[in-house]
This record gives sequence, structure tokens and C-alpha cells, in this order.
Amino acid sequence: MRVLVTGAAGFLGRAVSRALAARGHEVVALVHSNGVVPHASEVLSGDLLIPGTLRAAVRNIDAVCHLAAATRVRESFEQPAHYWRLNMTGTLNLLDAVSAVSTPSQPIRLVLASTAAVYGVPELQPITEDVVPVPLSPYGASKLAADQATAQVAALGSIGAVSLRSFNVAGAVDGVPDEDLSRVIPRVLAVQIGHATEMVVNGDGGVVRDYVHVADMAHAFLLALDACEPGAWRAYNVGSGQHVRVADVLAATEKATGRPVRTRYRPPANEPEILLADSTRIMRELGWQPRRSEISQIVADGWNALTGKYSTPE
Repeated sequence: MRVLVTGAAGFLGRAVSRALAARGHEVVALVHSNGVVPHASEVLSGDLLIPGTLRAAVRNIDAVCHLAAATRVRESFEQPAHYWRLNMTGTLNLLDAVSAVSTPSQPIRLVLASTAAVYGVPELQPITEDVVPVPLSPYGASKLAADQATAQVAALGSIGAVSLRSFNVAGAVDGVPDEDLSRVIPRVLAVQIGHATEMVVNGDGGVVRDYVHVADMAHAFLLALDACEPGAWRAYNVGSGQHVRVADVLAATEKATGRPVRTRYRPPANEPEILLADSTRIMRELGWQPRRSEISQIVADGWNALTGKYSTPE
């Protein structure tokens, strides 16, 4: 298939592009500026908020992996209009462009990078796709709206769509680590390599999160593309389901790097004690497995990428 990847120059976008190319798909990368996408056969410059560039990008496309988005929860409270504009309006523009070229005889497949933030903080853990979403941030709300709009467009019959609701994507592929220091694992690795002075931990480091390796997340996109059915939309959680505390991340980092992490503890923050994925649906229906998502593997891959020692697995 000829697959358009929006946000292809990002951390996850590069991993998805690599996985698609390795499977034999032709990758058309859509980037906002001069992004580098090594595994793309074609790189297009475009903007989700400029419909004309999207109409041009979807010509002769069989499928779309839509990853371009604003993704920081805390930042979304400071810039809600930006998050709604990019995540919702940008997705609507893409849906319009795709719908204009998709036909019942040649339906376009659409896989969206969604997020666990759509759920808010459900009382029942781990979180299943049957939980009623109650997003608590502009980020989560805008992504839920994008999911809902996609479902309604898919119901018209001309496209098939899947939303992949990831939890915390981390690790590295092709020697490319996550460089977003607002996230726990990139931040602690930045401390170890000297790009940050210390790791700040809220409370005792006991809050539990779910981490999934970026390679495993990319594989979920491959499976989701195959699962798209015209007239249907389906949501899948993608996470390891493992209870990983911040303290566990620190321990894994110290093991991978061979030295203690300079850490400063401050009072507990107002944050959920536990957020875990139930990924039973994607495992049962698509055969997905979190093969590299042990926290020790995730941290080691991120560290090896930072230090130039990364070796791409077979």
C-alpha cells in the first residue's frame, strides 16, 4: 500500500514509517517543516490547517497513519485553542481530504494516533475501551473529539478507521530516542547524559504508569491498517499493562547507565495514583503483543540511542 504518514518526522512517526517500509509499504511522509524521514519514499511539506496541502497529499494514497498532533497535557491547559485547532480542526481537514478521494470500491484506510488521555481517570483499573471517556484536559478532549468525528465519517461507508489509544510511548528505534523532556524517561536519561541537572520526583515515586515501547506501538499501526474495514471504526488501547512506578524507572535507569540518578524529591502532586491499560482487545482481535515493553528494555534502548550504542533488533 501507498501510506501517507502525517507527523512522520516525530518520535513515533519515524518508527511507524520504518515499520511500514520494512513491511513493504510505500511511505509518503507529511512533515510541517524540513523533517528527516529516512524510510520514506517521498517527503511532502504540509500543514493540517491548510486544506489545500492535504488535498494534494492524499492523491493516489491507499491509507493514512495520522500522527500529527499537539500532545502535552500540561501545555494544553495553557494553550487550549491551539490544541483544539490542531488536533480537532486538523483532523477534520484530513477527513475532508480523505473523504473526497475515497470511494466504496477503493476505500481509504485511516489509523489515528489517539491517547489514553481521552479516558480521564477512571476508577476501574486497568482501563478498557468500554470505559466512558471523561477527558480532564484540552488535549484529551480534543483527541476524543477527533476520534468521534472519525467514527462518524467512517460510518458513511467510504473509509475504514481505527484509533490507537496509546499510554506512555518510550524507548528508541533506529537509534532515535524521544527528546521530549516533559516526559519521565527522556528526562531521567537527559540527567544521566548531562543534558539536565536533576530528576525531580513528586512524592515518593510510587505513582504507577503504563509504558509501551515505540517499536511495539509502531507494530500496532501495521496491524491496525490491516484491520480497517469500510464503514467501521474501532478503538484499541495500546499499553504493556505492567505496573511501573517512577521509582522503577529510576532503578532501571541506574542499571542501564551504571550510576545513580541525581534526584530531588518534592511534595506529592495532584495526579492519579495509577493509570494502566487493558490491551486485551488488540491482543485478541489483532494479535498484537508488547514484545519489547519491559521497562528495563525501554530504558536501555533509550540510553543506547543517546550514547550511540543502539543496535536495531531483527
